[in-house]
Amino acid sequence: MTTPDVRGLEQLERAVLDDAASLATALRQCLMLAGYAHHEELRAWALKELEGYAAADELPSYRKVPAALEVVVDLYLPGQIIRDNTQRVSPNQLPPHARDRGIGESAPIRQGVRELEALVTRIDRAAVRLSPPGSADYALLMTQEQHRQGNEGSHITSLHWDVSVASIAGVLDQIRTRLTQFVAEVRAAMPPGQQNPNPDQIDSAAQQALNITGGDGSTFNIVAPNAKADRGGTASANVNEPAPATPQPWWHRTSVIWGAIAALGTVAGVIVTVAVK
Repeated sequence: MTTPDVRGLEQLERAVLDDAASLATALRQCLMLAGYAHHEELRAWALKELEGYAAADELPSYRKVPAALEVVVDLYLPGQIIRDNTQRVSPNQLPPHARDRGIGESAPIRQGVRELEALVTRIDRAAVRLSPPGSADYALLMTQEQHRQGNEGSHITSLHWDVSVASIAGVLDQIRTRLTQFVAEVRAAMPPGQQNPNPDQIDSAAQQALNITGGDGSTFNIVAPNAKADRGGTASANVNEPAPATPQPWWHRTSVIWGAIAALGTVAGVIVTVAVK
């Protein structure tokens, strides 16, 4: 018995080549094509890109983007309050538990593509803030350490990644490019005159373009090619690098600066920017 050919390649091709078309539409076309081909791994990949990746899911490399780690500090000084003072920090300056969890200068982008598309098209800023898991607890720990150091007026209100909108647009572009490569690989495998691909051609193209391993009963396994991380990036760091044995806490290195600010607290109308060196 011959295996029926797979429908939907032309619709997917039109969707991925139309930059004005939503990427979510193209992924839904891919989802349908994978269903016709009975390719569970391709369906799973398309569905994750549509719905977003859960916290327990391993992310493809193109969904990890360079991002600066920042804290927001409120300073309560004699006769003066300085709010929303944003400072950049190093991963080594975070509480040990945050470092152990691999929180560094690389932000995971787990949202579905429709949410990412809306973020890119509607936001009027060059960057967005994303909070790592447990950020409220880490901010509290850092505040408590400040108080132990004698800086009673220092309150860390948030810890977040500063993510370039261009980097998020780059994630969407990476997904569209992979879909385009998938279509190209299918076309290359089809001999002249063949109207629709067969499941074997779909499976081969998925492996070539998306590094998805096919086959009955196989485990969903995406090992996406490494993505360049130069879109709107700041500094980058390997989140798997071990922290130095005795990192110098950021609150210790800035306590002298905050002490100097406190001395200036009686001067009305002074705008102070604290920079962590």
